Amino acid sequence: MRKLLITTAALFAFANAACAGERYVMVTHTQGTDPFWPIVEKAGKDAAKAIGADFEYNFAPSGDMADMAKLIESAAASQPSGMIISLPDADALGGAIKSAVASGIPVITINSGLGASKAVGALMHVGQPESAAGEAAGERAKNEGVKKALCLNQEAYNTALTDRCVGYFKALGQDLNMIDVSNDAAQIETRTAAALQANPDIDALLATGPHVCEAAAAAVDEVGAKIHLSCFDLSAGIINLIETGKVEYTIDQQPYIQGYMPVILLHLYNNIAVLPGADLPSGPGFVDPTNVEKVAAQAGENR
Repeated sequence: MRKLLITTAALFAFANAACAGERYVMVTHTQGTDPFWPIVEKAGKDAAKAIGADFEYNFAPSGDMADMAKLIESAAASQPSGMIISLPDADALGGAIKSAVASGIPVITINSGLGASKAVGALMHVGQPESAAGEAAGERAKNEGVKKALCLNQEAYNTALTDRCVGYFKALGQDLNMIDVSNDAAQIETRTAAALQANPDIDALLATGPHVCEAAAAAVDEVGAKIHLSCFDLSAGIINLIETGKVEYTIDQQPYIQGYMPVILLHLYNNIAVLPGADLPSGPGFVDPTNVEKVAAQAGENR
C-alpha cells in the first residue's frame, strides 16, 4: 500500500510539473455578436484551469480574415504551448497557421474548416461535419413537408456555413437558395422579411446561427407568413422559440466540446505524445420539442 501511495504521489507530481508553464491560445472568427462563442471561450478556460495552464482567447471584432490572420501571427510569435484556431477561410488563414506550425507550435482547428485542417498543418480538428449536419436538417425538413426553402447565411466567407446550406438543399432535392444576411440583427430581420415578401412561395427557412434564427423568427412574425423555421446552435432565445412552436428544431454542435477538448488534447500531446486516431466530431444533434426541457438550463451556458 505504501509503495502504491508513493507511486501515485510521484505521478501526481509529474503531472503538475508537466503542465507548469503551459499556455494555450485560442483564436476564433467571431465578431462578438454570436452567442455561440462565449461558450467556447468558457470551455477553454475551464479546461486550462483543470490542467493548471494559462489560456488566452482572441478574436477580431471586424470579422475581417486579414485581421484574424494577424492575430494568429501575433499569438504564434509569443510561442505558446499550443494554439486552437477556427478555420472559416483556409485561403486567408492557411499561411498564418502553416507558419505557426513550422515554428514548432502544435495546432488544433475547431468549428469551421474540417476539410482544410490537415492541409494547413493542424494535428486534428474538433467540430461538426457541416455538410452532414446540413443534410440531416434537410432530410428532416423534407419529411416534415417543406416544398421551397431559403437558407440564411450570416458569414458569406465562412465555408462551414455554406456547407450547411448546401447539405440542406441536397437532402431536400432542391437547388441551393441562399442569401447573405450579415451578422447584424436588424439587417437579418430586414433582409429575411424582404426575401419572404418577394417570394411568397417560400415555406421554410434554415438559419445558420442562433442570433440569425431569432431575427428570422421576428421577420416571420412581421410578414405574417407560415414558415417551417429551423436553425443551428442554441441560445435561451432559441429554447423559447422551440417551446412556443416557432422553431421546429435546431442542430446542436456542442460548443463546450469545441472549446474544452482541444486544450486537453494539446496538453496530452505535449506531455505524453498521445492524440486520438481521428478528428473529433462534436455534432450534429437535434434539439426539438421532445428534448428541449432537458437542455434548456444549459442553453447559452454550456450548450
